[in-house]
Amino acid sequence: MLAVASLFFGVSDVSLSALWSEGADGRTAQILLVSRLPRTLALVLAGAGMAVAGLVMQMLVRNRFVEPSTVGTMEAASFGMLLIALFAPDLPVIGKMLVASLFALAGTALFLQLLRAVPLRSIVMVPLIGILLSGVIGAVTTFFAYRYDLLQSLNAWTTGDFSIVLRGRYELLWISGVMVLATYFVADRLTVAGLGKDFATNLGVNHRRVVALGLVIVSLVSAAVLVSVGVIPFLGLIVPNVVSLVAGDNVRRTLPLVALLGAGLVLACDIVGRIVIYPYELPIGATMGVIGSACFLYLLLRSRARVA
Repeated sequence: MLAVASLFFGVSDVSLSALWSEGADGRTAQILLVSRLPRTLALVLAGAGMAVAGLVMQMLVRNRFVEPSTVGTMEAASFGMLLIALFAPDLPVIGKMLVASLFALAGTALFLQLLRAVPLRSIVMVPLIGILLSGVIGAVTTFFAYRYDLLQSLNAWTTGDFSIVLRGRYELLWISGVMVLATYFVADRLTVAGLGKDFATNLGVNHRRVVALGLVIVSLVSAAVLVSVGVIPFLGLIVPNVVSLVAGDNVRRTLPLVALLGAGLVLACDIVGRIVIYPYELPIGATMGVIGSACFLYLLLRSRARVA
C-alpha cells in the first residue's frame, strides 16, 4: 500500500484519470515511468537492504545496538568516496561502489578488531565504541573535504535523499536486493554464528567464513546505498529490534519480516518528507534521523532498565 501511495505523492500531479486521458505517451505516464516508479523501487531496495544489513551486523557482533551507520561502516565508505573524488573523479559508478565497498569492509573489520581488544563489561559499550570510531573516521573525512574544498560534495553523499532518483540512476540498488536473497540462503549459518564462535564450531560451522561473508554483504549493501542515495541512519538498528521482539532471533524466519518492515519504514518516512513542507521535500536522512535517534535512546534506556 505504501509503495502504491508513493507513486502518486509529489509536486507533479499523477492520477489514474490523467494516465487514462493522456495515454502511454503523455506527460503523466513519463513522470510515472522516469521518476516515480524508479524512486519507489529505490526506496524498497534501499530500505530492505539496509534493514537486512543491520540484522546481519547484529548477529555477527552479538549485540542489538549496532548497525552500519553506528559502527563506522558508512563513514569509512564515505571516506572512500572522498578519495575517489580526489584521485579518480571520472571513475564509473560501479567502480565507485566497489572502492566504497572495500573501505566499508575495512571500517567494519576495524570495529570488530576494537571489540576484541577492549574488555566489554556492558552491552552499551559496543555501540559507544562504534559511535566513537564513526566520529573519528568522520572527522578525518571532514578535514580532508575541507582541505580540498569538497565539503558540499561530502554533505551531498552523506545526506540520504531520494529526490535525485531517476531512471538510470538507481539500478545499482538491485545489488541490495541480490544481497538480501544471498542472506536468506545463508540464514541458518548466520543464526548459528550469532550464538558464538565456540558453539558454531561445535556444530561444524566455519565461524570465520560466515563472519567474512556477513561483512561482505554488509559492505556491498552499504556502499550501494551510499553511492545511490546517501546515508539512511538508524534503519538497520530499529527494524531488526522491532522484529526480534515479535518473532525471535531465527534469521531465516525473521529476515522476510525485516526486509518488509525496512522497506515500509523507508517508504513511510519518504512520503512524510514530501508532505511536511510541500511543495518542497525533507530528505529522508532528516526524517529517519529523528525517528531513529529517538528509538535508539529508547532501546538503550529500556535495556539498562532491564539490567538494573
